[in-house]
Amino acid sequence: MIAKTFQGLEEILAEELTALGADNIAIGRRMVSFTGDKRMMYKANFCLRTAIRILKPIKHFKAKDADEVYARVQEIPWEEFLDTRKTFAIDAVVFSEEFRHSKFVSYKVKDAIADYFREKTGERPSVRINKPEVLLNIHIAQTDCTLSLDSSGESLHRRGYRQEAVEAPLNEVLAAGMILMTGWRGERDLIDPFCGSGTIPIEAALIARNVAPGVFRKGFAFEKWADFDADMFDEIYNDDSEEREFVHHIYGYDNSPKAHDIATRNIKAAGVSKDVTLKLQPFQQFEQPAEKSIIITNPPYGERISSNNLLGLYQMIGERFKHAFVGGEAWVLSYREECFDEIGLKASQRVPLFNGALECEFRKYEIFDGKYRDYKAHEAAEEGRDERPYADREGFAPRSRERKEFKPRGREDGEFRRDHKERRAYGDDHKERRAYGDDHKERRSYGDDHKERRSYGDDHKERRSYGDDYKERRAYGDDYQKRRESKAPREFKGNREPRIPENKKGEE
Repeated sequence: MIAKTFQGLEEILAEELTALGADNIAIGRRMVSFTGDKRMMYKANFCLRTAIRILKPIKHFKAKDADEVYARVQEIPWEEFLDTRKTFAIDAVVFSEEFRHSKFVSYKVKDAIADYFREKTGERPSVRINKPEVLLNIHIAQTDCTLSLDSSGESLHRRGYRQEAVEAPLNEVLAAGMILMTGWRGERDLIDPFCGSGTIPIEAALIARNVAPGVFRKGFAFEKWADFDADMFDEIYNDDSEEREFVHHIYGYDNSPKAHDIATRNIKAAGVSKDVTLKLQPFQQFEQPAEKSIIITNPPYGERISSNNLLGLYQMIGERFKHAFVGGEAWVLSYREECFDEIGLKASQRVPLFNGALECEFRKYEIFDGKYRDYKAHEAAEEGRDERPYADREGFAPRSRERKEFKPRGREDGEFRRDHKERRAYGDDHKERRAYGDDHKERRSYGDDHKERRSYGDDHKERRSYGDDYKERRAYGDDYQKRRESKAPREFKGNREPRIPENKKGEE
């Protein structure tokens, strides 16, 4: 099977699949492939937080043109997946020089399926774009084609708890991926000072309690398949054995009354009101939290704020971090370098992510008071690690600097000079060579082959001076130059006539 995701979240998705018990996990571009049985497919749809959809491939083939796609699709026994009473739709993703338009590919696949049933039964299934009973996906990379059943149907980011959204809301899959990327699983308080419609606080509460994101959805595409096992899926749906207690708290702030009202409704619909506290408050009023916390936020940019106020907002974010979040860890998603520059802090980690079509970065800031070395030592001490310099650690014994007296091996003191000194004073081979006939010097002074070649006939110079083929061609008869000077019309092969410019027509 194939789990699709956003670029930058592939490794997090692979970790989720590993925890779920999937086999043969392999990371690709915006996808992770894995193997498993029907139960695994149901669990992947129901439990994965960073997957957009789960595909089940039914045929791999190569095709050089649309007609070949049509022929390969018609070879599939479609009665195993469809019948004339069901509706279907095709989603095409194409990266190929041979296939320029994804909709044309969709039409070819649709025609192949319809003609298959018409030839077999005299009837054909209907196509429905919105909420079809069977959704198919064809992926073409150059000439490699994969036709799959889409087991998810509507994108998995549509959890089902969102009642309303503000302008440019954060995608639920991206929000969950950002939280998981920080390593937070509910061990301390979490704050989102720009919470908008409440996506980050809600996803954080679900992660902290390990509530499956699919619990709010009204349905999945696999529930309409002919081999759907309702009892198996009910067992997965009602299993809450992996859920856990959450003893800390999540805080969401925003200065927009409209966003505050929307977030309140969404949090209530998600059933996490007990874990999330919302407050109508601008970030300028943010104060140092009483408990150790982490900030994960997606500040306004693009459609959510005018460019005149943008840089001032990020400057204020940096100021609040430095003065009201000492000892904390903050993660910020944004897409403009100048915004990060205004924060004025050095990021300890940068992760490229896409928020829709915007190429963003997710940056980590460790806010500390005083020297960075002291801050890291304090952090290590809390975790039981000793990161002090070795000289400051207990039990460290510096190496003695006292020099030992030299005694020549096997000789009495003063009898002979040390071998090294003897060589230097009375005939060091290296010195002899340098003074009385070093081969290297001889070569350089009395006939260095390299110099001889350069002075008395270097092949390279000879070629350049006395007949370089390249120069000869340019000077004495380059075919290309001849053609240009003669203005002779270019010879054409086949039945085509040479093209005559408009201003030359009528001339010989």
